[in-house]
Amino acid sequence: PRHLQVKWMMYWIIFALFTTAETFTDIFLCWFPFYYELKIAFVAWLLSPYTKGSSLLYRKFVHPTLSSKEKEIDDCLVQAKDRSYDALVHFGKRGLNVAATAAVMAASKGQGALSERLRSFSMQDLSTIRGDSSSTVPPSVTVRTSSKQSQPKPSRSASEGTGSSGKSLGQELHH
Repeated sequence: PRHLQVKWMMYWIIFALFTTAETFTDIFLCWFPFYYELKIAFVAWLLSPYTKGSSLLYRKFVHPTLSSKEKEIDDCLVQAKDRSYDALVHFGKRGLNVAATAAVMAASKGQGALSERLRSFSMQDLSTIRGDSSSTVPPSVTVRTSSKQSQPKPSRSASEGTGSSGKSLGQELHH
């Protein structure tokens, strides 16, 4: 099993390099006769257990390059790890600050919106919510009118305050 894992690792590394190179060579060499057929033949050569193409290319080119640059690669990985940790901490703190600010703003706006919504209800709306649709004013609320609105203005003379039948304005309203 270990042997097969190494074989497939070499194949996929070579295939990834081929795919990267193919991106550029397709632009310049697509006019070349049998270009696509040659690409298919190359991939078959990489895969073939008889030719062991991916193994040959890996051992001849990739492994020596990786071995000679191992220290540089390790240093780059350590630097990337440190920078990614610092970036994670930095953006994590910023994200928490943004989330906390948003939560406080939402809570304060939500509280204000709730009180505004409750204030906007009229007494008729509240009685409708309770299901008391027969009366328009809840029984606990008393309607008061000022004495100026309910009382007719006193007339200057007795003749101005009587209607055509000789009754006063108050008597006409009750009949």
